[in-house]
Amino acid sequence: MQLDIFNDSRDVMLRNDVLSALQRYDAAGARRALQALVNEYPDDVAQVYFGSIVNALEGRSTVPFDRHDALQARQSLSHEVQPAVAHVFPRQTGAAWLAPLWAELAGRAAALPFRPHHADAHAAPLFLLAARWAEASDAISHIASWRRIPAPLCWMTEARYRLDGLDAAWPLLVELAWLSPSRFDQLLSRLGDSSIKTLRRVFDTSFDGAGDVGDLAWFPAWVLTEKAGLAPLFKQAEPSRRNPPERAAKTMLELLSLERQGRHQELLETRRELQALNAALYAAYMKTR
Repeated sequence: MQLDIFNDSRDVMLRNDVLSALQRYDAAGARRALQALVNEYPDDVAQVYFGSIVNALEGRSTVPFDRHDALQARQSLSHEVQPAVAHVFPRQTGAAWLAPLWAELAGRAAALPFRPHHADAHAAPLFLLAARWAEASDAISHIASWRRIPAPLCWMTEARYRLDGLDAAWPLLVELAWLSPSRFDQLLSRLGDSSIKTLRRVFDTSFDGAGDVGDLAWFPAWVLTEKAGLAPLFKQAEPSRRNPPERAAKTMLELLSLERQGRHQELLETRRELQALNAALYAAYMKTR
């Protein structure tokens, strides 16, 4: 049985026509190409994914958002368009293709104030999704007390990491672990930093904590038992809630300083303070002494 090459590749050609128009952000051309695909292949599953993306292109706007519209637009792009893009674009290409759309949403949300219960409507996380790190940092800097609020602290930590690298981000990472272990956990997954991944694996297997995400509040203090050379960066972390994990990290910094100075009596007293704060952390510290 001989194949008719034209007929057997016609659907592929029509899909490629849609994809080519999408790559140019040509909404009208994509709509025409999609309609041609639907006319000839009404059961083609690709039209479902293409349809969501074409709708997003046709709905582009520069009109400023109110809070409700910003949340609705973000949800549509996240839950409808982004999965469709993942089906029709290679992974990295898809992220790059979406970046201008995220940036447009961020621009439209620029005038919205930060509200904790509607944090996703703020421009900063939208700029992060667009990989516009400097604009995200600037938007966060205008949030009052951003360093004491989990969401904007998490955003700024990511922006600082993307702009300047891990050393610049460490003080904020430390503060985030104390303030919101769950956001800290999510951010580590997004950053994918190899050196932090290595530390995290050792922490997860060796730290005798509660066994939940809350253990990560102790991560900064524990890191100092493994990487004392990070102490100068950790000292730059600003006071947060002064909870036990934060006090433990400060105690670890004090211990490292006392060790360098050879002040043995004070060292013994400070070790007892660490033991009282967390026995598992104290055990990790003493294992290397």
